Amino acid sequence: MSLAGLSTTEALGELVRAGHARLPLPGHGATLARWQALAAVGAHDLPLAKVFEGHTDAVAILHEAQAHALANAPQATWGTWCAEPPDARLALLAVDDRYILRGRKAWCSGAHGVTHAVVSCWDDAGAPMLAAVDLRQPGVRVTDHGWNAVGMRATASVDVWFDDVEATPLAGPGFYVERAGFWQGGAGVAACWFGAATRLADALRERLAERSDPHRMAQLGEVSVALQGCAALIREAAATIDSAPGANAMRTAMTVRLSVEATANTVLHAVGRALGAGPLCKDASLAQLYADLPVFMRQSHAERDLEAVGKLVAALEDAPWTL
Repeated sequence: MSLAGLSTTEALGELVRAGHARLPLPGHGATLARWQALAAVGAHDLPLAKVFEGHTDAVAILHEAQAHALANAPQATWGTWCAEPPDARLALLAVDDRYILRGRKAWCSGAHGVTHAVVSCWDDAGAPMLAAVDLRQPGVRVTDHGWNAVGMRATASVDVWFDDVEATPLAGPGFYVERAGFWQGGAGVAACWFGAATRLADALRERLAERSDPHRMAQLGEVSVALQGCAALIREAAATIDSAPGANAMRTAMTVRLSVEATANTVLHAVGRALGAGPLCKDASLAQLYADLPVFMRQSHAERDLEAVGKLVAALEDAPWTL
């Protein structure tokens, strides 16, 4: 199917209507197939992968919360808006026999085009909650504030205001981070980054077919070794999650995310050196990818995540790198 000329959220809508967004749920025996689909979209269009991953993550969350009717709502396109900056806390208030959302939500990818969202929020007692909301209601105000980056501009991850907007609570307090799918979904984000890195590697291979030299061959070798090692880890992580779907996958997910980030940075560096300024300046899609991927990967928390993995590894009886 052709998505040419469509906005990011219009393209998401086309994928949803064509059934391409019905991915296997994580931890249900086909996690690798789910991540392969996310990687394929990431290789095609990284901003689209961002909103596509958000939609598929929201659907997975809704299934985990037993909100199957919402998860299967025909032609709905979902955002997953769960960033929690201290200056943008969304309140979920019980009013008579319904619940309403009040306040500002930040980092809302695809806000100008998606129809629904799963949002993190806080109830009357100050407990963290999740809620599902139809964004087509009065009281939802999508702004143009909160996103000035060149990279990932097409996601329009802006601020959204909710003025007493009716919503549906999902499960109970703490559900979002306590469910098994939290870390499974976190690893899925890295599949999008991996797909983008493979596209860069493909661009290098294609240009080597036109004109090769020893230095470019060495850089392709560096890229190949990095990507193959990372792919092996991703496959292992998917198998681990499917073998114990209810287990806490924090170490597995964070290891995958950090590995993909490191690999993608290797690829960005090597491909940039191999291709030089020409493609980065004259190939619009390649130039956009060089702007998009570093921004998307800042969803990683860098050294804080490395510290968290170190603590988890230090507590193990056996080293995770033993053959």
